Amino acid sequence: MDFSNQPVQRSGSILLAATPIGDAADASPRLIRALSEADIVAAEDTRRLLALASRLDVRINGTLLSLHDHNEGERAQMLVQRAEDGERVLLVSDAGMPTVSDPGYRVVCLAVTSGVPVSALPGPSAPVTALAVSGLPSDRFVFEGFLPRKDGEATRLLASLENLPHTLIFFESPRRLNDTLVRMAQVFGGGRRAAVCREMTKTHEEILRGDLNSLIAQTSGEVLGEITIVVEGHRGVTDADDHVAAVLALAAEGMRLKEAAAEVAEATGARKNDLYKAALRRKDVQ
Repeated sequence: MDFSNQPVQRSGSILLAATPIGDAADASPRLIRALSEADIVAAEDTRRLLALASRLDVRINGTLLSLHDHNEGERAQMLVQRAEDGERVLLVSDAGMPTVSDPGYRVVCLAVTSGVPVSALPGPSAPVTALAVSGLPSDRFVFEGFLPRKDGEATRLLASLENLPHTLIFFESPRRLNDTLVRMAQVFGGGRRAAVCREMTKTHEEILRGDLNSLIAQTSGEVLGEITIVVEGHRGVTDADDHVAAVLALAAEGMRLKEAAAEVAEATGARKNDLYKAALRRKDVQ
């Protein structure tokens, strides 16, 4: 079946479309078609979207309006209503996927509760791209977005993540990068591995890898561009008894107890043998 003439978006729906995070050539053919076919396009910054459309040589034929943090609450109802009336509503942010540290969440929530179809047009993603090139474990990760601006709140948030075994991903402004790395070293320890990904997919892309102490030294001067920080999860020794339930849950699903212990050990940093013995003890008690 030939799908080339099928519309990218059906009528009466809301489509979240990912836009390039740097290189305009990363825009998919579906994004280009969606921009031209939508009845209404809600953009985080209309000027930036028009500049992207010009680089892509595509004309936005529908109504173009802004959708940002300050007006999303009042515009969500209107956008959902337009979709309910049968129009094709397209949401785009300045870079990457809407709702991921960008506007769109309130529109999606209202659409879901109103029964309006919501779909996504996948594409570039700064957190996933940074994770892929970081050289750090990518099987389990947590995206935290931007840290709080107040120092005390930022430190408390990092402290709550200190023992998390998952790889951590953050956005940061270039002027705060060095201070944030210093704060991370104070909380996580300077030997924790990390990567600073700057200007990804752009001409001056730069990926810095090392422990936090070395990254602090490498970013002490002027830094420019969009920044994503990837930090290794906690790999220290943890109490096996805290994770026995996870081992037994995997075993209950059919996994051999030793294999379950090995998988939980990989995820938590606990010793495999300690987990296995603790699980055996728990089974004997049960």
